[in-house]
Amino acid sequence: MNIILLSGGSGKRLWPLSNDVRSKQFLKMFHGKDGEMESMLTRVYRQITTVDSDAQVTIATSKKQVSAIKNQLGDKVSICMEPDRRDTFPAICLAAAYLHDVQGVSEQEAVVVCPVDPYVEDSYFEALKELAVMAELGNANLSLMGIEPTYPSEKYGYIIPEDAKKVSRVVEFKEKPDAKTAEKYIAKGALWNGGVFAFRLGYLLQRAHELIAFKDYEDLFENYSKQQKISFDYAVVEHEKDIQVLRYHGEWKDLGSWNTFTEAMTTNVVGRAEMDGTCKNTHVVNELNLPMLCMGCRNLVIAASPDGILIADKEQSSYMKPYVEKIVQQVMYAEKSWGSFNVLDVQDNSMTIKITLLPGHMLHYHSHEHRDEVWTVTNGHGRVVVDDVERNVTAGDVISLPVGCKHTVMADDRLEIIEVQLGSEISVEDKQKYEWETKQQ
Repeated sequence: MNIILLSGGSGKRLWPLSNDVRSKQFLKMFHGKDGEMESMLTRVYRQITTVDSDAQVTIATSKKQVSAIKNQLGDKVSICMEPDRRDTFPAICLAAAYLHDVQGVSEQEAVVVCPVDPYVEDSYFEALKELAVMAELGNANLSLMGIEPTYPSEKYGYIIPEDAKKVSRVVEFKEKPDAKTAEKYIAKGALWNGGVFAFRLGYLLQRAHELIAFKDYEDLFENYSKQQKISFDYAVVEHEKDIQVLRYHGEWKDLGSWNTFTEAMTTNVVGRAEMDGTCKNTHVVNELNLPMLCMGCRNLVIAASPDGILIADKEQSSYMKPYVEKIVQQVMYAEKSWGSFNVLDVQDNSMTIKITLLPGHMLHYHSHEHRDEVWTVTNGHGRVVVDDVERNVTAGDVISLPVGCKHTVMADDRLEIIEVQLGSEISVEDKQKYEWETKQQ
């Protein structure tokens, strides 16, 4: 089974834990089978490979999320990186071209596209396998999964099937309705549109070439920022007459807000927090290294991270996006392919960051034009390179890095460093990268 997982979005509705780099699918809020906390990304990947150990998984994502994906999944999946965010149709076209031109997938093979963050049972992925078979048989140009509604939701679009059979032809689609209209749709057998599509790869490539002028994957990648922002639904689905839908009856939750996200959490408290016996229906997530005490809290979500603090009624938390968009602040915490960083302090002419480097990983060999840096190793062992000179470092070592010097660090085991940036112009754009080949020990 070829699966494209769509991973995008900035995660505004789960602020302050999510941001432009660290979206909701990366939050480790769920207990895995080994008892360790896992994210939606790792949960979905585990479920896919449990159902189909031979599944070929490709994640279509923005440049900002690549490091977080590699941090959690390593090299287990292929990544099709979007140079710019252009909505789901260009993203799926780019991923389809990537599968064909880079991965060598045949035009006759079926491809399933689904979001990276559904909270579902394994039966959902069994249904994806069935959907892939339907697409490969070619009885319709598009095969969709329709979710059996559990209530008249205003949050989802609706698929109107021809009949109540497990597999039906699609008559029409309806935009997100009000609750009363949704009730009427459901009474007629309507299904939630869960954003899951399946098709033969050749079909999608043909539609892509009809709507976008490009030669191959490399050409589309190079000209990606020029493409129109448009969803797959608007560009393809609404214009396709030959569509079938597969009914799915199992558990399915779209964890798009704190209100729905907490429904799926397996514990009421994550991190350093205590609640007294008078707290009811309250969830607390504390990522700060500070204790939190909650008393008399009812129907609240309380979340604290380096990016901010949220205290909200659960129902009201669904309406937080416009308020979060008013908050202008740099990303304070992010997972990277090599580890993570946490901004500790920001002043006019300085910034202090904690860097955690995973064993066997290193930073880019680079220099800065507008700032000095001072590294203090607080834990672990590694090697530092300054202007092509390499030396071993351990806890307590201090390394001064003046403006213009080339530098990097490599972790022999888990390495923690406090980095102080000093200068009048501190910016993430102030970085010149160089090639560096590690010496054999």
